[in-house]
Amino acid sequence: MLAKILLHDAFHHLFVNFGNKTELYMDTSNILYALLLTAFAGLSTGIGSAIAFLARSTNTKLLTVSLGFSAGVMIYISFVEIFAEAKESFIGNFGDFYGTLYTISGFFGGMLLIALIDKFIPTIENPHEMHSIEEMQGKNPKDSARYKKLYRMGILTALAVAIHNFPEGIATFMTALNDPTVGIAIAIAIAIHNIPEGIAVSVPIYYATGNRKKAFLYSFLSGLAEPVGAVLAYLLLFPFLTTGNSQIVFASTMAAVAGIMVFISLDELLPSAEEYGEHHWGIYGLIGGMVVMAVSLLLLN
Repeated sequence: MLAKILLHDAFHHLFVNFGNKTELYMDTSNILYALLLTAFAGLSTGIGSAIAFLARSTNTKLLTVSLGFSAGVMIYISFVEIFAEAKESFIGNFGDFYGTLYTISGFFGGMLLIALIDKFIPTIENPHEMHSIEEMQGKNPKDSARYKKLYRMGILTALAVAIHNFPEGIATFMTALNDPTVGIAIAIAIAIHNIPEGIAVSVPIYYATGNRKKAFLYSFLSGLAEPVGAVLAYLLLFPFLTTGNSQIVFASTMAAVAGIMVFISLDELLPSAEEYGEHHWGIYGLIGGMVVMAVSLLLLN
C-alpha cells in the first residue's frame, strides 16, 4: 500500500482525468523518466560486455533462468495489463466488436513489425546467436585467418542489435509513459534480455581484435538504439497525444507494444534460454517471472 501511495504521488500528474476520458499531460519530468528507463534498458548491453571481460566462465544456469524470467515478465504484463488496457480503451470508444477487432489488429501489427525486422537481418549476423565467455580465453587474433570475417561479424552483430533494440525502445518508452509501475518492470525485463546481446557483440569483436575497449564500446553503443527509438516515438506521437484522440493513439500503441513484447519473448528470449542451458531452468524462470509480476501488480492495485 505504501509503495502504491508513493508511486501515485510521484506520477499523479502523468494523467489528467475528465470523467471517463483520460488525457495525457506531457510533463517534462514524465518524458525524462521514460527516457531514463529506456536508456537503462538499452545500455544494459554494456553490462553483458563487462561480464564477458570480468567473469572467467559463463554462468549458463543463471543466464537461462534470467532469460526465462524476463520472458515471463513480458508475456504476463503484455496479456494481463497492456493488452487488457488497450482493449478496454478501444471498446469504450468503438464498442465491443470493433474495439476488440482494433486491439487484435494492433497486437498482431506489433508482431509484424518486429518480424519484418527479423526478416531483414541475415541469419549469420543474428544478434541472438549465443556466445560464451570461454570463447575469448587464450585467443591470439594475429594468428587467426578469420580476423576480417570475425571483425565484420562483430560489427554487423552490433548493427543488428541496434536495429532490434529500436522497437524495444519504443515499447519501453510508451509503456513507461502509460504506466510508470509497469514501465519499471518492462525496463528491467528488457535490460536482462540485453545482457547476453552485449556478450554476443563483444565476443567476436574481441576475438578478432584483441581490444577490450573497442569490444566494450561497440557493445555499449549498440544499446543506444533504444533511447533513440524512444525519442523518435515521442517526436512522431507527440502531435497526436496532445489532441482529443490521445486515448485512441495510446490504445493503438500499447496494443502494438504487447505484440512486440510477446514476439520478443517467444522468438528470442525462450530460444536463447534453451541454447544457454537446460529447458526446464528456462521454464522455471518463465513461471517465476509471471509469479513475481502477478504478485507485484496485485499489491499495487
